Amino acid sequence: MSDEFGDERPLSTLAQRHAVLALGYGGRTDPPDPADVLAMPVVLHIPKIDPPARSRLLEAAASAAVALCLDERVGTGGAWEDQFLAWTGARIRKVARRARGAQWDAAQKVPGITIDVGGAQARALVPGRVGDLDSRIKRLQIGGTDLEPDDAGPALDGVPVFWVDPALKMTVGKAAAQVGHASMLLAGAMTEQQCAHWAAAGFVCSVREADEAQWRRARTSAESGLAVAVRDAGFTEVAPGSMTVIAALEP
Repeated sequence: MSDEFGDERPLSTLAQRHAVLALGYGGRTDPPDPADVLAMPVVLHIPKIDPPARSRLLEAAASAAVALCLDERVGTGGAWEDQFLAWTGARIRKVARRARGAQWDAAQKVPGITIDVGGAQARALVPGRVGDLDSRIKRLQIGGTDLEPDDAGPALDGVPVFWVDPALKMTVGKAAAQVGHASMLLAGAMTEQQCAHWAAAGFVCSVREADEAQWRRARTSAESGLAVAVRDAGFTEVAPGSMTVIAALEP
């Protein structure tokens, strides 16, 4: 986990920051002006030569999103508190963009947190108005690059697992936003102790495309309250109400 900002950290505790996620996020209607919509940008490092494995990149995106949501700077008195609370009080949105070379280096200068998973890197940025998006991020493409599904092997033991519905055929950018939603929801559903344990482990997780049997088991777990599910609003790529990702504490 890394960032480029050495500002003094506030004194909020992880328990206090977890409590904000545990409250859930708001459902305010979108403002009339699209520029006023609040979103968390997520930058995916996808170099042209030797791009990362899709599953590893999605794991990095999931971990980066929840790491930012529990960072000390979003807590009471933190530099990111106002922007973060405004975002969690609205309709949660994440927008993933791809970067390579100098673009990726420039993204490191924009406030946020970068996670590296086996060489796959994603950076979650502080949420804000779409109309105020930093020019270094605004110029990055939202689409135009995708990564093929990979054989990531079994999910790791003892870490949260994010099951993705492959039938939806989401692009890597769309899937990155969805696993980012799932990591927030799962952290909020955890007990304070579980969340602290996950934070201490660096928010390590496994992202896997589910086969039919795995998806069926995951849906059963979600329906019984043993897992959390992301249902998409349907603004891009998938139909409204689609269950895109199911997150569980164990495979």
